[in-house]
Amino acid sequence: MQDQQYRILVINPGSTSTKIGVFDSETAILEKTIRHETAEIDQFAKIIDQYQFRKKTILEALDEEGMNVSKLDAVCGRGGLLRPIEGGTYSVNDAMLKDLRQGYSGQHASNLGGIIAYEIAQGLNIPSFIVDPVVVDELSDTARVSGFSLIERKSIFHALNQKAVARRVAKELGKPYSESTFIVTHMGGGITVGVHQNGRVIDVNNGLHGDGPFSPERAGTVPAGDLVELCFSGDYYREEIMKMLVGQGGLVGYLGTNDAVKVEQMIQNGDEKAKQVYDAMAYQIAKEIGAASAVVRGKADAIILTGGLAYGKEFVSLISERVDWIADVIVQPGENELQALAEGALRVLRQEEQAKIYSAN
Repeated sequence: MQDQQYRILVINPGSTSTKIGVFDSETAILEKTIRHETAEIDQFAKIIDQYQFRKKTILEALDEEGMNVSKLDAVCGRGGLLRPIEGGTYSVNDAMLKDLRQGYSGQHASNLGGIIAYEIAQGLNIPSFIVDPVVVDELSDTARVSGFSLIERKSIFHALNQKAVARRVAKELGKPYSESTFIVTHMGGGITVGVHQNGRVIDVNNGLHGDGPFSPERAGTVPAGDLVELCFSGDYYREEIMKMLVGQGGLVGYLGTNDAVKVEQMIQNGDEKAKQVYDAMAYQIAKEIGAASAVVRGKADAIILTGGLAYGKEFVSLISERVDWIADVIVQPGENELQALAEGALRVLRQEEQAKIYSAN
């Protein structure tokens, strides 16, 4: 099975663009970002109403690139806001399509990934999949306890990239992912630190609007009492508070930008506030990694740093010098989401693992 080549179309919808890729097994033969004009998107009342439009633009783009869709062996879409599920590659089925269309856990462009994958694959009589959506939930029972009985800790994180890089590093280290222990840190617009033990993410911070380090645009953990005071001060609407936590938090709130390159330029130009805030973000990430390592009693095979911020050598150094006493720090910069989707589908096509079945129960 390993020698056979499989052609896979992967689809990753974002709010104003759709990224697509065509892979011959692990090798990308096409990667393309289709930009959508605001006017095109705004004509649809709901995100879910965009799927026919986006499907059409994908097929047109493939045709322009000379890609013959009849040669595809599978289509794999980005998983959306489904019910909490364990990690892995899932076949798109009716229960999944229903939850994606209804937006079971919320409306997001990623919900379109599985729907479009299914629509294209069905016409070609080939399988369609999703891989490791953000709702992957493998938390231990202990990790769910928040300390406030009305709120349970949630698992919302960069599951697709975290699990993909963990599998790659495990392979490089010569051991199965299912027998490895890693602390994986995804550093992008949001930052999540996951404890990967024996193929499961048993603890991770909620990187959307929960806890953990602040990031380029999210506030992360903030003092609860002060936040309550702010909420009931009468100065802000609910939506304003949420924007300050997600979108206008972190670097944006302090420095007015979510661009790490600009922040580094500000520091080079002598901006002391920028240096303090940037150092604090690295400090908080290192602190979260240290806390995560306590979950596995400090016995990790490696600490993995990934995501867009991992391209910054100085930023990585600020983190590494605080945590490299725990385990070797391995840097895997970027997100590589298209590659991760292709690899997830490929594992099933090669019969290295079975596709999981999504259930609404």
